[in-house]
Amino acid sequence: MKKIFTLLTFLIANHFVIAQSVQKTVMHDGIQREYLLYVPDIYDGSTEVPLVFNLHGYGSNAGQQEFYGSFNAIADTANFVLVIPDGTTDASNTAFWNAFGVPTETVDDIGFVSALIDTIAADYNIDLNRVYSTGMSNGGFMSYTLACQLSNRIAAIASVTGTMVTPNLNACNAQHPTPVMQIHGTADATVPYLGNAQGFVAVEALVDYWVAFNNCNPTPVETAVPDIDQTDLCTADRFVYSGGDAGTTVELYRVNGGAHTWPGALFNIGVTNQDFSASVEIWRFFNQYRLNELVGVEEAKNESSFSVYPNPSENVFNLKFEKAVNRSIQIHNSVGQLVKQFNINSNSLELNLQKAGMYLLTVISDEGIFTKKLIVK
Repeated sequence: MKKIFTLLTFLIANHFVIAQSVQKTVMHDGIQREYLLYVPDIYDGSTEVPLVFNLHGYGSNAGQQEFYGSFNAIADTANFVLVIPDGTTDASNTAFWNAFGVPTETVDDIGFVSALIDTIAADYNIDLNRVYSTGMSNGGFMSYTLACQLSNRIAAIASVTGTMVTPNLNACNAQHPTPVMQIHGTADATVPYLGNAQGFVAVEALVDYWVAFNNCNPTPVETAVPDIDQTDLCTADRFVYSGGDAGTTVELYRVNGGAHTWPGALFNIGVTNQDFSASVEIWRFFNQYRLNELVGVEEAKNESSFSVYPNPSENVFNLKFEKAVNRSIQIHNSVGQLVKQFNINSNSLELNLQKAGMYLLTVISDEGIFTKKLIVK
């Protein structure tokens, strides 16, 4: 794996140029964490946009993943913000995400991702109902970990050449129906399609778990991906399990003869399917789903019925309504905990929040349910 990504680094440095991302840092849990942020030119801040996490594989890094499993060109037209973070290093000093179930590894990558959502949402107009995670290999493992342990913030996930380890699957605690896409080669020697004795769950067993969890139809619609490139030494089949709760689906792309690779990548580091683009299919899949719909929360249909200012704020927010009616006010923090709840009958309100972070303001009245995010600097 390390040799593969050493080659990748060389090729990127000497042959290819990708659209410019910005390297940033954030402190979390006493560790300075690094990430790349790509904001497309069409973003102007006037409307909320999705946020997509793209996580690197074991022994890799953010720069390599940005190129190898690239979403930049897709973000340019679909208008989403792309974040490609770096993991930390494990006991063998290898870059990783803490998703292998190793008891001695204690870095809080779940908390880091949650904090990174808050950090980016404080600077950009992010639709917090449209936060997604995908990744290569270990990044796929981590995306499943987020689906299980940070489901209050993640709408859907996709894994390319990743799976789960049995202990993490047994401990999975997803809080809502979760759309899942799995892309995997049958000849993957690093994360075997059939699983292994180290506890890597077989791909089809993992798909079956999420199909059952989402209450999807266990009989998929199977289609062969057109064999456009007959020189890539592999073919692909797509399996769609539909009809799940809240409209969820589970999708599997089985790459017949494919190696530990990202379909559609610009060059091969093993047998790489060129009949479809994993990145294009992942965004197509993500684009169907919103967190509020998965958890059964009505979305505000007319947020102009009240205003909040200033936002972001040091701690005091002023709420102004068009008229005075009975309203219930709820404030949840970034991990979904209710921190304030009260009733008012007024057309204005001063709201004080002391702790820095992102909050979700929910206003409930006979007029409907309305939400806004609040940022305390």
